[in-house]
Amino acid sequence: MRARFKGETDTDADERFDAGAVRTGEGARGLWRRLGRLPRNVLAISLVSLLNDASSEIIYPMLPAFLAITLGASPKAIGIIEGTAESVSSLLKLFSGYFSDRTGRRKSLVVFGYGLASIVRPLLGLATNWYQVLAVRFTDRVGKGVRTSPRDAMIADAAPAAERGLAFGFHRAMDHAGAVLGPLIGLAALKLLASDANTPTATDYTTIFLLASVPALIAMLVVIFAVRETHHRGVTKADAVVVRTRADADAARATTDAVEVGERSTTDAVEVDESAASSVAEKPRLTLRGFDANFKWFLVLVALFTLSNSTDAFLIRRAQQAGVSIGQGTLLLWAALHISKVVSSVVGGDLSDRLGRKTLIVSGWMLYAAVYLGFAFVSTSAGAWALFLVYGVYFGLCEGTEKALVADLVRPHQRGTAYGLYNLAFGVTVLPASLLMGALWDWRGPSTAFVASALVGSTAAVLLALTVRAGTK
Repeated sequence: MRARFKGETDTDADERFDAGAVRTGEGARGLWRRLGRLPRNVLAISLVSLLNDASSEIIYPMLPAFLAITLGASPKAIGIIEGTAESVSSLLKLFSGYFSDRTGRRKSLVVFGYGLASIVRPLLGLATNWYQVLAVRFTDRVGKGVRTSPRDAMIADAAPAAERGLAFGFHRAMDHAGAVLGPLIGLAALKLLASDANTPTATDYTTIFLLASVPALIAMLVVIFAVRETHHRGVTKADAVVVRTRADADAARATTDAVEVGERSTTDAVEVDESAASSVAEKPRLTLRGFDANFKWFLVLVALFTLSNSTDAFLIRRAQQAGVSIGQGTLLLWAALHISKVVSSVVGGDLSDRLGRKTLIVSGWMLYAAVYLGFAFVSTSAGAWALFLVYGVYFGLCEGTEKALVADLVRPHQRGTAYGLYNLAFGVTVLPASLLMGALWDWRGPSTAFVASALVGSTAAVLLALTVRAGTK
């Protein structure tokens, strides 16, 4: 066994990358049993995400038409708004995750993040130009950036390692369930409040955007009163049982005792030696040093893949060009997408525990590339509907699985920082991705833009399959 150096995490990709790939014979009954065992914090955080996303998704599917038609924004401007907002959010996720590791307190950051977003989001209805929309979206995404990494770390802290994929998959399913409710609420509001549900006026948009504040305020109450702080701690010197000496360093291994996390104990083994025993007690640092090599490679490939993953506003606009109506048709399409995400997220999270993380991520990225290739040539509303439903399966395969993988590859006391780094890898290229998509759309048309994105996404999937070592099942 190779020597370990101070601060390095040896999660041993052959042993940890697909650590949850077990129990392949369990069926639907086993899945329901596992869902019933999910910890209270996972359930409460998932409910918060459902309510918050319902608020957000009342607005989001209407935003491209509001920008393009009501405010006269170009595709390039849409790319700037969404890309800038998501990039800032990703940068803040790094620092909020690191801060939650340093202080050992995650809930206060989660509360602040949800509170900020719930206050500013309805102000979109008062915007009279796309610069004001940029300011509101920027602030909204600041809230998301503050809360996301600590929230994901709280889920990882609460969930047993063998059911981590399911925990994240369930959380994503609830988040997407909110995204189903949001457009349906928006559609009902259009029917009741707008003079023409297919062509809303600026006043109609204002009323509906203000309505979106209601579920956001309920989410705030849930996160304050139902979510409990996870009093996590890192592995300390007292936890480390060093069983090898310099003479038999190649023959023995060090392990850790169970680490108490919140309301449960985990027995994730952390290999240490005499030098590592002195390093594990140190507070987390804002650096890649100390993380597993597979985790670092994964961050690089996430950044590359995200270069193909521009804002979904372009997909909505493309569907509208193919014949989907701007008002209620778009809302129904967006709701259908998230129904696909709800179903596939639970199944995908469970499969990642039983079949392995890498298999699902590679499959999901290739599916994503195929969907974008389809959008390059779609010409009918039926084709756009089919592509959106398949697009939802990509999210189910990858979203929860990627987050579960992050937790697999790091020590418990590094999780906040690790999720921050993961989100930073996403944020490094999310703005260039949206800018590139908008620029290619303006220059050569939507077909060229979608083909280019498909090529980048498939390249990232192939590199993941070739360069990141998968564990044995």
